[in-house]
Amino acid sequence: MEAYKNRYDSPADESELIAGCVKRNRIAQKQLYDKYATKMMGVCVRYADNYDAARDLLHDGFIQLFKKIDAYKGEGSFEGWMRKLFVNMALGYLRKKDVLKAHDGYATDIPAADYSVFEKLSADELVAKIATLPAGFRMVFNLYAVEGYSHQEIAGLLHITESASRSQYMRARSWLQKMILESEKVNK
Repeated sequence: MEAYKNRYDSPADESELIAGCVKRNRIAQKQLYDKYATKMMGVCVRYADNYDAARDLLHDGFIQLFKKIDAYKGEGSFEGWMRKLFVNMALGYLRKKDVLKAHDGYATDIPAADYSVFEKLSADELVAKIATLPAGFRMVFNLYAVEGYSHQEIAGLLHITESASRSQYMRARSWLQKMILESEKVNK
C-alpha cells in the first residue's frame, strides 16, 4: 500500500501544490481547492446574483485556475493572483448579463455619503447589505471598495468610462446608505 503514496498524500506547502497542479496531479488540485475554496467562494458570492450562481462561478473559476496555473510565475502572492482570476471570471459572468446598462435609469441625484451610517454595521451585516445591491452597483462597489481597484482600472476591466465607474460607485454607496437608514427606522 505504501507504494501508492506520493508526496501529495500529506498536506503540502503552496509551492509544492502549485507544482503538482501544473503537472495536473488530481491530489494536488484537490488540496489546493480545499485550501482556497472558502476564500474564493467569498469572492464569488460578492459578485453573483445568488448562491447557485456563486457556486457555478467557483466551479468555473477552479477549472480556469487549473488550466492557467502554469501562467503563475511566482511573482507576488499566489492567493492574490488567484483572486484576480476569480474576479475576472465573475466580471465575465456579469458582462454577459449586461448588468451595467440595466441600472442606468436609477436616480442621478447622489447625496454625499454619511460614513457614520456604515460604521454602525458589523462586517457580516455590511456584506449582507452589499449582496442586495443591483448587480452593476455591486460589481463596481466590490471592485473599488473591497478589491482596491482604481476607477481607471475598473473602467478598463468593464469597458466603461472612468466617470461611469465613479457614478456607479457613488450610486451604490448612496443606495447602501439609504437601505441602512431605512432598516434603522424599521428596527426602532
